[in-house]
Amino acid sequence: MQFDTGNTGFMLLATSLVMLMTPGLAFFYGGLVGRKNVLAIMIQSFVSMGVTTVLWYVCGYSLCFSGDVGGIIGNLDHAFMAGITLNDTFSTNNNIPLLVFIAYQMMFAIITPALITGAFTNRVSFKAYLIFLVGWLLIVYFPFCHMVWGGGILQQWGVLDFAGGIVVHAIAGMAALASVFFVGKRKVAEYGPHSIPLVALGTGLLWFGWYGFNAGSELQVDAVTGLAFLNTDVAASFAGVTWLIIEWAQSKKPKFVGLLTGSVAGLATITPAAGFVSTHHAALIGIIAGGVCYLAVMLKNKLKWDDALDVWGVHGVGGTIGIILLGVFASKAVNPAGADGLLNGDIAFFFKETVAVLGASVYAFVVSYLMLVIIDRITPVKLTEKEEADGLDSALHGEQAYFE
Repeated sequence: MQFDTGNTGFMLLATSLVMLMTPGLAFFYGGLVGRKNVLAIMIQSFVSMGVTTVLWYVCGYSLCFSGDVGGIIGNLDHAFMAGITLNDTFSTNNNIPLLVFIAYQMMFAIITPALITGAFTNRVSFKAYLIFLVGWLLIVYFPFCHMVWGGGILQQWGVLDFAGGIVVHAIAGMAALASVFFVGKRKVAEYGPHSIPLVALGTGLLWFGWYGFNAGSELQVDAVTGLAFLNTDVAASFAGVTWLIIEWAQSKKPKFVGLLTGSVAGLATITPAAGFVSTHHAALIGIIAGGVCYLAVMLKNKLKWDDALDVWGVHGVGGTIGIILLGVFASKAVNPAGADGLLNGDIAFFFKETVAVLGASVYAFVVSYLMLVIIDRITPVKLTEKEEADGLDSALHGEQAYFE
């Protein structure tokens, strides 16, 4: 088999970029927490790189992309990479090795549960998190990956999700909200980010990696790849500036963390639509993301939900409105392999996108909450007030990020 070396090289680069997003997320979250809890939040991202890779090799890839059981999940034909050879091609359209596609999709599986951890920071035991990580991948992520991207029921129905509005951001954001309701508020209050430069470093790595996340989801190099790349940057920029302006007007000062958070909201929101909408609409999606996600965070604060690092407001709300706006702005004139949205006369596509993301959000919330209830019967999920006061770095891991 003669592989397309250009497409293969590009996809290896995109895979590497998506891998870099998980350490980027660790720095982003690590900077937002207090000095005594930096390592505890960062290890939750890094350990996903190890545990999720093992699970992906054992059964994850197969459950997502092999066969079909009731439109919900795949089968175990490719468990432990059985039956996969060096010369297998993912698709004759792009002629990349199947092994490269397996690695690329694995990076998505790694970062998705790591997103959730920002919501319950400082409150959950490491043992309980590991059980949650494995269970959540098996019961929530793998089924939705299969349903949307692996030939399952939502894909058959005509639902589109370019790079993970449903599969990544909406379900992770709703799982985060469920975890906040289950674990309750922090017993020991933290006062603001301990290192905004770390947050900025994390944002930079996430933004850089997101080009692989979105542009790479075309799985080959063509005009849509360039469109998704440009749309990613445009939406992030418009969202970051929108958030900055709104918060500046409210607080009378331009906040760096607001600019960074708004940018991530724009990145999450454009993700499902990046390859299906025009750049003009990507800019509009960015503006909407900056405003709506800011309001979601304000609502969370008013309701006193202790979503510590705004996972629901940024990723949950961002992913959800991104899918809905895809249903509005999608255009076959932009991408013939896509669909026409509400503005282009297809109300049915808009309906499918909206129903799919709302259904996925409800499922992710309910199942995630029930999982935590069950895990709590196996091992305590919540930490004691003393452990919170001592800081999770020393209480759970016997290490310190900073020595006084």
